Amino acid sequence: MSAVATTGLGPIEELAFARVLLDSVKHGSRGATLRMYRPAPTVAFGARDRFLPGFPTAIEAARDHGFTPALRSLGGRAAAYHRGSLVIDHIEPSDAFIKDTTARFTGFGQDYVEVLRSIGVDARLGEIPGEYCPGEHSVNVAGRIKAIGTAQRVVSGAWLFSSSVIVEDPDPIRAVLTDVEAALGIEWDPTTGGAISEAHPEITTDTVAEAFASYYAHADPHTPGEPTADELAALPDKSGTHVL
Repeated sequence: MSAVATTGLGPIEELAFARVLLDSVKHGSRGATLRMYRPAPTVAFGARDRFLPGFPTAIEAARDHGFTPALRSLGGRAAAYHRGSLVIDHIEPSDAFIKDTTARFTGFGQDYVEVLRSIGVDARLGEIPGEYCPGEHSVNVAGRIKAIGTAQRVVSGAWLFSSSVIVEDPDPIRAVLTDVEAALGIEWDPTTGGAISEAHPEITTDTVAEAFASYYAHADPHTPGEPTADELAALPDKSGTHVL
């Protein structure tokens, strides 16, 4: 599995690039691929969010907090992340369509718990009552703070499993989600929307990134480690329709 690094991409391009990589793996242009990056402040809305009456207000709330609103192709509801976070994309080829999706959620969740525990985090697998973008395979800290949200997209020939790890600087995350969820009319418990550092002040985003890089330190030398010219050309332009 190759590790792909991207630099100079904005929030919209970063989200779009995950789908570009999925297409590359699907068509055999690259093999199994791992991408980790520290994102710009982004509120990634789920497809269902756009049908809610308060969606336009939620978009403006995200912007007011300095977060770029974007519509993701993966499942789930609105999620927020920023420079104190880590996004991890796993993309792998597959000859089975819509198979083992639940097992994948469980397997990655267990992996993530193992990685975080290896650096001293009290990580647990499972949904916290009242969490934002709820999911039974979320990873939490001490049963009170949602630390990792996961989503996946499966297409014929490949799958993408994407995760956001909120490590540091919890206040902007909690503040933007409070206003976004209020606009969408979604009830949640703001105390669940923090960061790992609230329970473990010694943990930094670099620490978490190094732990995950070490855990997934297996590479396929035949797979390009940098974006190809074709992949970069497939990204939307700066005025792309993914900006809300």
